[in-house]
Amino acid sequence: MSDQQVDQAKRTWLIASGCAGAAGGLAAAVPFVSTFTPSERAKAAGAAVEVDISGLKPGEKLTVEWRGKPVWVVRRTPEQVAALKTIEGQLADPKSDRTAYPIPDYAHNGNRSIKPEYLVVLGICTHLGCSPSDKFQAGPQPSLPDDWKGGFLCPCHGSTFDLAGRVFKNKPAPDNLEVPPHMYLSDTKILIGEDKKA
Repeated sequence: MSDQQVDQAKRTWLIASGCAGAAGGLAAAVPFVSTFTPSERAKAAGAAVEVDISGLKPGEKLTVEWRGKPVWVVRRTPEQVAALKTIEGQLADPKSDRTAYPIPDYAHNGNRSIKPEYLVVLGICTHLGCSPSDKFQAGPQPSLPDDWKGGFLCPCHGSTFDLAGRVFKNKPAPDNLEVPPHMYLSDTKILIGEDKKA
């Protein structure tokens, strides 16, 4: 063999081994780099959730999950919205002044919402973390007052909330239902988990 043939064989071998080494390094790097991106579970735990409310009719509730918790979106009827003002004297915190948890500025009103028609709250009782039941029908019912205007009943210990998620006086629940950060992306889409436009 001549020196030129040996150099050519070495060069081919070096190129082939260099390519194999680069491919191996890339194969090892991809799984390592992918560990820096959040998993689907992690994204679901903290990521904002987009909700389509186009099919929600007046008087209906939609439940979605955000950070592992149920979030209720309730489309209130005009009668239900009007009834909210008539019961403020029966409520423990009608204006959401208590500071047990942060309440967005847009929830410091009688409707506790951005748009009076829609309520967005965490579906977790502030007493022991149970999930209250829907009691949207107005009027006398078991475990509810005769002048009931509609809202939620926590069956565990009897806490009652109106259709703005405000707790009634003299109930075990110490606070109103929590209003998560949210914003409207359009008339039919709500983003739960964020309330500031980038």
